[in-house]
Amino acid sequence: MRQAQQPAPAPADSIPQSAIPEAARIRPAVPFDAAAATAAYIATIPADKRARSDAYFEGGYWIQLWSFVITVVMMLLLLGLGWSRRLRDWSERWGRWRWTRTFLYYTAFVVVTTLLAFPFTLYTDFIREHAYGLGTQSFGLWLGDQAKALGVGVILGGLAAAALYAVVRRLPRSWPALGSAVAVLFLVIGDVIAPVFIAPLFNKYTLLLDPRIRDPILRLARTNGIEASKVYVVDASRQTTRVSANVSGILGTERITLNDNLLRRCTLPEIEAVMGHEMGHYVLHHVYMGVVFFTLVIVAGFALLRSGFAWAAARWGERWGIRGIDDPAGLPLVMLIFSIYFFLLTPVFNTFIRSDEAAADIFGLNAVREPDANALVDLKLVEYRKVAPGPLEEFLFYDHPSPRTRIYQAMQWKAEQLAPPAR
Repeated sequence: MRQAQQPAPAPADSIPQSAIPEAARIRPAVPFDAAAATAAYIATIPADKRARSDAYFEGGYWIQLWSFVITVVMMLLLLGLGWSRRLRDWSERWGRWRWTRTFLYYTAFVVVTTLLAFPFTLYTDFIREHAYGLGTQSFGLWLGDQAKALGVGVILGGLAAAALYAVVRRLPRSWPALGSAVAVLFLVIGDVIAPVFIAPLFNKYTLLLDPRIRDPILRLARTNGIEASKVYVVDASRQTTRVSANVSGILGTERITLNDNLLRRCTLPEIEAVMGHEMGHYVLHHVYMGVVFFTLVIVAGFALLRSGFAWAAARWGERWGIRGIDDPAGLPLVMLIFSIYFFLLTPVFNTFIRSDEAAADIFGLNAVREPDANALVDLKLVEYRKVAPGPLEEFLFYDHPSPRTRIYQAMQWKAEQLAPPAR
């Protein structure tokens, strides 16, 4: 891990009073109105920027739909045109053992689907991000990251596919139970190795050496039961303008990380507010709760896969050249079933994650006690998140509370904790 000193971001030690709207300030003998304070913060967003962020976020709804449609079409093409059967035959010619045949098939499958989806990926991840002023990479660097992601996906996905198909072959009747366990195991392995081995493939991680920023973060961590002696900075500005941070990893690979955009764009109270939120995820065991939640999702998904695959294979399996559930040529059918399953569960996923994010918000407010810093950071999120959705819209499409919801939560906390009681 490189330890070069970061360029001094020199964040302000406190929030400028001018950054806090008049209605959000505590004034003697004046009752504090959380709703009015929230409206005052939202009113500071220029109309053109708000329209731009609304358009960006609402466009994301269509991207989710088209991503699902494109996946369905690709899987049907692989099956209907016999491409999957030919990839299976090719892997059998070149693979000596069954697991190597599965790995070869999966490699070819990923390469083919990546190429088919590339125009859509280019638009959503590069062209659109730059059009809205969020992307910072040149096309060459972006393409390099895509190639790295492809390599990681081939290796980790190929190993997972080989393991899962081995389970199916050895346990033709009870494979859903053990297959679910193997899938969860790879999910946990991914969480363990990602911060240490995968993330550094895409960005440089350096130690934060400035004590004026590092020491308050470490004090906050230790105060909340996180034994940490280091804070890392990731050069996310090479890809995006977004601010972010995280306490990532499990089972001994945990690390506190903030991105360089956060250092450059935020005051010290804002940085602490973000870190308090991220530490909330760790202290509240959201990673482990997520493992339990997705274990249930995976178990139900494997049960659905068993019946759904059998039904589809009985009708079209001979035409598609699928020999059975243990045949890698049936992977597009597996992916098709899971794609439909996950797409229908999108509101459930969003609600689960949004609930965790709301809990981390409250933890951070109680830990840092800087509600205006929270509100100001939430305003920065408006660059790529619609500020004030309708209730149904927020339920269906938001995996975080909306900026308006988060600002109101901060102002409500301020009213209860910092404002003098109304007489």
